[in-house]
Amino acid sequence: MTTLSYADSALSLLPPVVAILLAIVTRRVLLSLGVGILLGAVLISDFSVSGSGQYLAQQVTGLFWDDGSLNSWNLYLLGFLILLGMITALITVSGAAKAFADWARTKIRNKRDAKLLTMFLGCVVFIDDYFNSLVVGSVARPLTDRYYISRSKLAYLLDSTAAPICVISPVSSWGAYIIALIGGILTAHGFADSGHLSVFVQMIPMNFYAVFALLLLLCVAFMGLDVGPMRQHELNAQKGNLYDESKGLPPGANSDLPEADNGKILGLFLPITVLVVATFYFMVSSGSDALSAKGLEFSILGAFENTEVASSLFFGAIIGLASTLILVVSQGLDRSYMFKGLVTGARSMLPAIYILLFAWTIAGVIGQMETGKYMASLATGNIPFALLPAVLFILAGFTAFSTGTSWGTFGIMLPIAADMAMGTHTNMMLPMLASVLAGAVFGDHCSPISDTTILSSTGANCHHMDHVMTQLPYALIVAVISLVGYTVLGFTESILAGFITCSVLFVLTVIGLKIKVNRRVVPS
Repeated sequence: MTTLSYADSALSLLPPVVAILLAIVTRRVLLSLGVGILLGAVLISDFSVSGSGQYLAQQVTGLFWDDGSLNSWNLYLLGFLILLGMITALITVSGAAKAFADWARTKIRNKRDAKLLTMFLGCVVFIDDYFNSLVVGSVARPLTDRYYISRSKLAYLLDSTAAPICVISPVSSWGAYIIALIGGILTAHGFADSGHLSVFVQMIPMNFYAVFALLLLLCVAFMGLDVGPMRQHELNAQKGNLYDESKGLPPGANSDLPEADNGKILGLFLPITVLVVATFYFMVSSGSDALSAKGLEFSILGAFENTEVASSLFFGAIIGLASTLILVVSQGLDRSYMFKGLVTGARSMLPAIYILLFAWTIAGVIGQMETGKYMASLATGNIPFALLPAVLFILAGFTAFSTGTSWGTFGIMLPIAADMAMGTHTNMMLPMLASVLAGAVFGDHCSPISDTTILSSTGANCHHMDHVMTQLPYALIVAVISLVGYTVLGFTESILAGFITCSVLFVLTVIGLKIKVNRRVVPS
């Protein structure tokens, strides 16, 4: 079957743009993704009906069977979602979630503390963004529900800690991947003696979007800065409507599950702790095995660079589920409760799984059309050097937004940014690489087809498009601040000048938002 590439054509943007616009207008994510997939298949097969059908069959089959073997990454991740749904439901029926919420009410005095605790948990669980969003969501949800914090706000708290923390943490799946990419880039350009970890650490304050997204989240949690659609969602939550029930329950909403009266806090924290520890162990263990196979010495950073994330999540979840079952059995929980919890928990993850499968399919279509390469090519024109950090930030943002993947954007845009720096000012290489990292996270935060966005809404049991639309104003605010910072950085070639500019704009923005909020009555 002959397939076409659109790496040099704006038509490569058509499938993701159509899918995203349809999702925003119709709020029907699966339908929108399906239209985008069909459109891409038709373009790739040069408008051949039989070719389109054959291509779609290959893409769907590839989700489960790839290159003559099982697609282990996808299957392990789907298995992890199902297992986590079971764990969460069992915690609910055991009464542990209710017990935790009752206990927390004596320790956590108000909504502000509940939001700050959720953010703190998100910053602590930094080993992987998928893990962060889903696990922290499971722990924090009973608490945020108790204080009538909307599920959209919870999803924002999860999403805006997950990717920003992971992208600046060296000991995470993201950090290890980025360090590996940067190491290869530096070596290729004659900087083999540079310490890759130290270079990564140097880039942290240059990642304006990640730093100020976290700071804005802190201000939102502390000051109650509810802007845009988030304000209405918070007002609805005060009336007991944590999500818009007229649209049906979101994925994972287990409001019909029975809850035992003898639940204990240990029933929540022990399974989650076991899950975290087991997952960390499997990540380090699989990375260590990979290092041994390459004849390399063990190191934590090296282990994370070579770890098998999806299998570690899956096997960690198996251990977590086993510990949860042991606890509920020792509690004397009725078997009908256990069975209903397992079945309902697995079923609750199906909507999220469907969205992920469609998102992975359109990602394959977009990859085949080489949308990312087309976006990257826009940066190779006659652009003044001083504007390159800002331009790279914008292009990386649009690329991640269109493709739904930060990691893919890193892989495409980082080498291009390095080549541009080497051709002009080598001392600007790290700021330009950092602007790509920042732009990719920004685009990821805004994209309805991003897997991180999907899993954050899943972790919060929030309607997916509600999360996208309520997080968008905050992401745009930080993006504008970052864009100005990178523009100043480009003209002055001073990281400090860029950071100070962002800081001043951030403070002024927060003051402006606070004044606006104080003019109306909103939940704090």
